[in-house]
Amino acid sequence: MTQADHTPDEIRGKAAGTAPVPLSVLDLVTVGAGRTATDALRTSVALSRLAESRGFHRYWVAEHHSMPGVASSSPAVILAHLAAHTDRIRLGSGGVMLPNHAPLVIAEQFGTLEAMAPGRIDLGLGRAPGTDGATAAALRRTDRPHEGADDFPQQLVELTRFLDDDFPDGHPYRRVHAVPGPVQGTSPGGVQCPHRPPVWLLGSSGFSARLAAALGLPFAFAHHFSAQNTIPALDLYRESFRPSEVLDAPYALIGVSALAADDEREARRQVRAAALNMIRLRTGRPGLVPTPEEAEAYEFSPLEQEFVDGWNSNVIHGTADGVRTGLDDLQKRTGADELMITSHAHSADLRLRSYELVADAYDLPQR
Repeated sequence: MTQADHTPDEIRGKAAGTAPVPLSVLDLVTVGAGRTATDALRTSVALSRLAESRGFHRYWVAEHHSMPGVASSSPAVILAHLAAHTDRIRLGSGGVMLPNHAPLVIAEQFGTLEAMAPGRIDLGLGRAPGTDGATAAALRRTDRPHEGADDFPQQLVELTRFLDDDFPDGHPYRRVHAVPGPVQGTSPGGVQCPHRPPVWLLGSSGFSARLAAALGLPFAFAHHFSAQNTIPALDLYRESFRPSEVLDAPYALIGVSALAADDEREARRQVRAAALNMIRLRTGRPGLVPTPEEAEAYEFSPLEQEFVDGWNSNVIHGTADGVRTGLDDLQKRTGADELMITSHAHSADLRLRSYELVADAYDLPQR
């Protein structure tokens, strides 16, 4: 598997300011109580522009389905919108859940994005459904929604061949082309002009870590909801890594849940509300992100309180200096090559403020 006309520099970022590694943004396009998906998408535009102006390296959108409080069911559509409002920052999926889609469709969508924003698009891929079993079955038109996850390596091979337009002679898809794509940029001399988006593998366990290592691909780990597996998965990835045309050494990014506020109390209030939202999601009652006032009035059961305490122990929150310390400590413990921050708050203003405070804490440039 190759990534035609692609260079490792598009994967490896350069840390700005005093950050030890590049800092990036993961956006779930969250919808707070009393607000709409339109409001959330407007916030995403504002946040992408802020991230670009303050020197964050990349901005990814995650695919989720059947969750009222998460308006990111169509990453490719959102990324096209963000591409029209930004100029430099890398944009990508964090990720597209490949088993939910035909590989050709993803190749066409991200080929189109690459044509819109040349050299700025990342294709992050996951094998989980990003939803519940019934919704996964509806997406995949099958009574066996987990079947696609088992076929993930084969789907990945097919997607890569569509992206590179290099199915071998005799393959049934030899004359099928993902458009826009390399076939559209072939010059009379046979040189492929447009390069295509780099592929990342995403995961929360050892499966994708092992596969990314075997293929020599960059790896993004979901530390923000699978912290106990972070170091084992990263160790497995690094120990098993095989150099490729894409990377000569492993490159590991981790997703981090972090929220900075002007005072610690407000940070705690927002994080508590986000934890209540997660409890409802995990117990089959997904809804809009509750307000801090609703979370303060909610009486958590002992079991729920135990969940909240455990969940929030993995959320770096507080003032800007405290969040910076927490991020630096996490980077040292994991050896991550890049930190991708996701901030959950009911208020759009507080989400934007959080990234501004993190940027200030690291002396990121203002453009």
